[in-house]
Amino acid sequence: MHYVSTRGHAAAPSFSEILLGGLAPDGGLYLPAVYPQVTLEELDGWRALPYADLAYQVLKKFATDIPDADLKALTARTYTADVYRNTRAGEDAAAITPLRVLEQNARGTLLLQSLSNGPTLAFKDMAMQLLGNLFEYTLAREGAELNILGATSGDTGSAAEYAMRGKRGIRVFMLSPHRKMSKFQTAQMFSLQDPNIFNIAIEGVFDDCQDIVKAVSNDLEYKAAQKIGTVNSINWARVVAQVVYYFRGYLSATSDSTQKVSFAVPSGNFGNICAGHIARMMGLPIDKLVVATNENDVLDEFFHSGVYRVRKSAETYHTSSPSMDISKASNFERFIFDLLGRDSRRVRALFDKVETAGGFDLSGRPGSDGDEFARVVKYGFASGKSTHQDRLATIRAVRKEYGITIDTHTADGVKVARENMTPGVPMIVLETALAAKFNETILEALGADAERPAGFEALEALPQRFEVMAADADQVKAFIVAHV
Repeated sequence: MHYVSTRGHAAAPSFSEILLGGLAPDGGLYLPAVYPQVTLEELDGWRALPYADLAYQVLKKFATDIPDADLKALTARTYTADVYRNTRAGEDAAAITPLRVLEQNARGTLLLQSLSNGPTLAFKDMAMQLLGNLFEYTLAREGAELNILGATSGDTGSAAEYAMRGKRGIRVFMLSPHRKMSKFQTAQMFSLQDPNIFNIAIEGVFDDCQDIVKAVSNDLEYKAAQKIGTVNSINWARVVAQVVYYFRGYLSATSDSTQKVSFAVPSGNFGNICAGHIARMMGLPIDKLVVATNENDVLDEFFHSGVYRVRKSAETYHTSSPSMDISKASNFERFIFDLLGRDSRRVRALFDKVETAGGFDLSGRPGSDGDEFARVVKYGFASGKSTHQDRLATIRAVRKEYGITIDTHTADGVKVARENMTPGVPMIVLETALAAKFNETILEALGADAERPAGFEALEALPQRFEVMAADADQVKAFIVAHV
């Protein structure tokens, strides 16, 4: 298995060669040269597998340069009930990502896939715990070190830091928008005192943080000299690790592989649902991939109009589902690459236009940049939008009707899922985080605090360690040099 850049870089690296690097040298994102295929017979053979063994079966199709025994040991060490222990009452910890039926009626079947049982109570743990083990394995094999530069709107940062803390040969420099995460998210990151963890609060929004990561990654000389890697979803290994839970969700919701399911996915940076797109391209029988956005509805606008219009920092709303407060979705480029028939020249031109003109138009109207929006339907995408008032109403309804408390992002997913259900096709909502991470809104919706798992009771009272910095890539570069 070799990989290609969405912008046409000539080299065809292996999985291990791109594992540590993030962006391709031309600024593009990596994808497999050809998507590996999964047959219906294989799917049926995977039904009874524990999550770790399923992860091994999926990942070995992509990480063909890692010895089978090593890859199997890595997935076995990662996906255990001890690591993913924060299950709700009645859930099977051994299932890692258990399904819960919310409703089953004439409209269809609505299910919730629990992805937030890991150490930081967010779905990002599903990939990040594996990434930490893969990084440590690869660095030890090469006798190398890595300085991870990441950007977070809330959950990626804590998941990365908890996965990398204490790992030999790894330092983490994590950028986050200053005062724009929930109190729980902020405390979860900034309270870490490990010497290899550095938190930098950027005066701006998430897109400013992400732009800095890309600027540093595109400075190839600096990137090489400082051994810069990334854990954001621009990192291919993280995306492919997320593909696994689509397979698990499908296999848990069906009894044979002639059936189809749909997934509703709260979406900001397009990484989570991009993994669903990849699973579908591999042959997983997915009917719809439903993009659920908040008030920052750039993706919803595209999937309704064909126009991708990035908002500026001042136009990006600070909402009660803050991990989705993103107006420039990095992973969207991976889907556009497939949508354009893998024409890297056009992809480069369109994303250059994002930087110079703020977006592009594939609607096919006179003066547009192309007519490929007409092809979107064949990839199964649908979309919808949720607002703060929708969020409150959905949290209340789910608590009243099903007896569980969901977080604000998952509420966006449930609201949009209900608008896109099809009788006879199960709709799986991918949970984003446990409700305790966004208690301010839970308190507003329900008049009571969200329940917290043991060990998180006094998180916000812990001492915090972080640096506040302007949205300036050169300042970030200097800080990294001073701390390696």
